[in-house]
Amino acid sequence: MRVGRYVACVRAVLRTGDKSPPLHALTRGIMSEKQKMLAGELYDSSDAELYTLRQEAHRICREYNEQDDSSDAKRQKLLDTLIPKHGKNLYLQGPIQFDYGAFTTMGNNVYANFNFTCLDCARVTIGNDVFFGPNVSILTPMHPIRWQERNQFKKPDGTLGDQEYAKPVTIGDNCWIAGNVTICGGVTIGEGSVIGAGSVVTCDIPANVVAVGNPCRVIKQIEN
Repeated sequence: MRVGRYVACVRAVLRTGDKSPPLHALTRGIMSEKQKMLAGELYDSSDAELYTLRQEAHRICREYNEQDDSSDAKRQKLLDTLIPKHGKNLYLQGPIQFDYGAFTTMGNNVYANFNFTCLDCARVTIGNDVFFGPNVSILTPMHPIRWQERNQFKKPDGTLGDQEYAKPVTIGDNCWIAGNVTICGGVTIGEGSVIGAGSVVTCDIPANVVAVGNPCRVIKQIEN
C-alpha cells in the first residue's frame, strides 16, 4: 500500500511538472540517499554510499591531475572511468574536480581549460562543441535557506549528517563559457550562447545570445 501511494505520488508530480523538494514525504522512507539526491529531494550527503562514490571520483581526479599533458592514453583511460557518458574528442586540461563524474554527460568535442570544477550532485548535461575557459565551476548542490534544515544533525549512530538538495544543469551545443564563470544549479544555457568572463549564472539563458554579469543577463542576440 505504501509503495502504491508512492508511485501514485510520483506520477502526479510528473504530470504537474512540480520538481521542488521535497517530492513527497513518503519518499523519505523508500528511496536511498542517492535516489533522493538525483530526484532533487533533500538528502544526507554524509551517506555511506555517496561518500564512497565521491572518494573514488576524487581519487581519479587526483591521479588525472598528476599526469603530464603528454600522457594521452593514461589521461583518456581515467576520463573514461570518471565520466563514462562522454563523446569523442573530450579534452580536459586539468586540474579537474568532480564530485561524482558518473552523473555528468558530455557530448563530442568538449574542451575545458585549467581548473574545471563540476559538483554533479544532480545531472549535468553538456552538449557537443562546448568550450570552457579556465576556472569554470558548475555547482548543482543547493543548501536549505532555513538553518533548521541546513545545520548538521546527529544521526541515530551518533555521527553527524547534513541535508542538501541539488538541481540539474544543462548546457546546449556550441556554447562558449568564458573564464571564471560560475553556473548554479537549476540553470539551462541554450545552444550557441556565450557567457562572458566572471559571470554568475543563476537563471536560464536562451539560445544564441551573449550574456554577462552577476547575476548573468543577456546583452545581445547572436545573429547567424
